Amino acid sequence: MQTLTQQPFEDYRASLLTRVKRLVVKVGSGVLTGPQGLNLSVINDLSTCIFEIKQKGIQVILVSSGAIASGLKKLRFTCKPKTVSEKQALAAVGQASLIMAYERAFGRFGQKVAQVLLTRDDLTNRRRYLNARNTLITLLSLDIVPIINENDTVVVDEIKFGDNDNLSALVTNMMDADLLVNLTDIDGLFDKDPRTNPDAELVGVVGKVDQRIRNFASVIPGFLGTGGMSSKIKAAQKLSLAGIPTIIANGLRKGILKEIFDGKEVGTLFLPRANGLCKRKHWIAFTKSPKGEIIVDQGAERAIVSNGKSLLPSGIIEVRGKFGVGDSVVITSEYGKNIAIGLVNYQASDIQRIKGMRTNQIKATLGFKYHDEVIHRDNLVLTSEAEEGIEECHFSN
Repeated sequence: MQTLTQQPFEDYRASLLTRVKRLVVKVGSGVLTGPQGLNLSVINDLSTCIFEIKQKGIQVILVSSGAIASGLKKLRFTCKPKTVSEKQALAAVGQASLIMAYERAFGRFGQKVAQVLLTRDDLTNRRRYLNARNTLITLLSLDIVPIINENDTVVVDEIKFGDNDNLSALVTNMMDADLLVNLTDIDGLFDKDPRTNPDAELVGVVGKVDQRIRNFASVIPGFLGTGGMSSKIKAAQKLSLAGIPTIIANGLRKGILKEIFDGKEVGTLFLPRANGLCKRKHWIAFTKSPKGEIIVDQGAERAIVSNGKSLLPSGIIEVRGKFGVGDSVVITSEYGKNIAIGLVNYQASDIQRIKGMRTNQIKATLGFKYHDEVIHRDNLVLTSEAEEGIEECHFSN
């Protein structure tokens, strides 16, 4: 695995910023909200900086948390809601206040904004994914700043604070952006929690997300968000694997975006992998949730991992879960090792019938044959390709 560490850190950061043509900025609840609700001074500063960046010819997409936290303050809840319906109600109330605040802030410069609410389904379904991409491209071409948030009013299983770290990474990759700036309530990644350890040291640059970096992140929790620094590290890792850098910086610091684009060494820069996953493979690895699992024998494992081959029915030992054509499944060795994730050409019940068979037996068994391969190699991502990131992708009944 290569990272762009051949250049000195300062030179790389400077050259990176000159190449940015499309930027995604993600801002968290801890930055946007305070004891009295929305922090309007932060929103005004953010809009000013984004408008100035746009004057340099850079397109900007904003991924903004804060709907539930804003609703929490507006309805005077004294603690986090416990039920999904309460969270959804707070999101509905808070999202209205949030987008109005942005509209006023950007309106000072005559800058138009658009609200875009997404769910995970919008990105896991390939057609809707492409539709979302086309809509955002059109908004950018009209000189509009898209403001994206997860649609917390309808999401059930994914409704949690901090999801927008992952969403911002997926949007950055989907939109071919050159950089993600993830704004949080501390200066970046530290070796200890700086809020309780005065001797904590800022990590200026990360070449690769390894266990040491994960350990640093795990001791820095979020207050309004559940993910804290760990979810931001995971998002940065996903983008690194796509060949896109990330900067985590302090959104409470006035003019932070201007400082970044003035070339100042603020925040933590996560370097991209030199040879990143193509967009489609990144989508397979990190956007679609696996609906099942296919266990393969040693021969199939060797063919897939060492020889870059497709998965044929002859190498399949067992099929778990209920899934349809085009769904994502985890491929596991007979010893339980996660070796890949891919999109299937047959539904689970059909694979169950043809497992262990040769390809010339498929039609006689099923009465039809879509493909020779159960998973084509072009629709398959190895664990080794995605490093540790794909290790977290497991199927459970």
